[in-house]
Amino acid sequence: MSDEPGAPLDPDAPLDPGAPLDPGAPLDPGAPLDPGARPERRPWIERIGLAGVAFVFATLFALVAAGSWAGGDAFLAAMAGIGSLMTVWVALITLVRG
Repeated sequence: MSDEPGAPLDPDAPLDPGAPLDPGAPLDPGAPLDPGARPERRPWIERIGLAGVAFVFATLFALVAAGSWAGGDAFLAAMAGIGSLMTVWVALITLVRG
């Protein structure tokens, strides 16, 4: 292993918790070089799957809200209703923006 800043690390070398970190070294080798660059959009099948999971959770939140309202717990009903609306919002954003 080299002591030069920015030198590649040996993955088999033991970790030294007291070793200073190189502030100029990239944290993720696959990260884009331009911090303002937009990440790639997810494929359609992945967006549809994620939105489907979100809609399932939104339905569960809505059922909790309805059950809480029927049971007389208005606070839990309001919180579950808000959770349902927020989950639907995230599902729609996932589909539109990717």
